Amino acid sequence: MFENGIAVLDWLGIVAFTITGALVAARNQMDAVGFVLLGTVTGIGGGTLRDLLLNVHPVLWIERPHYLAVCIGVSLLVFFIADRIHARMRLLLWADAVGLALFATVGAERAISAGTTELVAVVMGVITACFGGIIRDLLGEARSIIFSQEIYVTAAVAAAVVFVVSHRFGLPREHAVIAAVVAGLGLRAGSLLFGWSLPHYRPDRRDPP
Repeated sequence: MFENGIAVLDWLGIVAFTITGALVAARNQMDAVGFVLLGTVTGIGGGTLRDLLLNVHPVLWIERPHYLAVCIGVSLLVFFIADRIHARMRLLLWADAVGLALFATVGAERAISAGTTELVAVVMGVITACFGGIIRDLLGEARSIIFSQEIYVTAAVAAAVVFVVSHRFGLPREHAVIAAVVAGLGLRAGSLLFGWSLPHYRPDRRDPP
C-alpha cells in the first residue's frame, strides 16, 4: 500500500513538473517540439542530472522509458489545451508542491543508496527536485525559480535534510519518507497560503562616515 502511494505521488510530480515546462513553452508561443523539449526537461531533468553525477546507470528514463513517454505525451496534450490549464494554475501549484517534496526525498534516498555521504545526499535531493525547473527557466528565458522570493528551493532542502536525518537515526523507510515529504510540503504550503519567505539581503544604503 505504501509503495503504491509513493508511486502515485511520483507520477503526480512528474506530470505536474512536465505541465509547468510545457506552459513556459506556451508563454513563448513555441511549436510542439518546443513543448516536448521544455516539458520533458522539467519532468525528468533533475533526476537525469542526479544519476549522471552519481554515476548511476542506466539513467532513470533509460531504465524506465515510460517516464519519458509520459513526459512527451503530457507535453503534447498541453500543446492543445494550454489555455484551459492556465485557468487551473492554483491546482497545478499544489501538484508541483507535492512533486517538489517527493522528488527531494527520493533524490536523497537514491544518493544514500549509491553510497554517498549525507551532505551529498541532501544536495542530490535538491538537484532532483529543482534543477529540471532551473533548466526550463534558462531555456524559456524566464526568471529562474532560484530567484523567487517564495520558499521553493528551501522546501526541497528541508525534505532532503529530514530524510537524511531520519535515515541516520534508523527510522523505517516509510516513516522517513513520510516525515520528509510532510516537511517539504509543509514549507511550500506555507509559502503558497501565507506568503512565507526567508529574510532577504538588503544593502546598507547609509553613507559611509
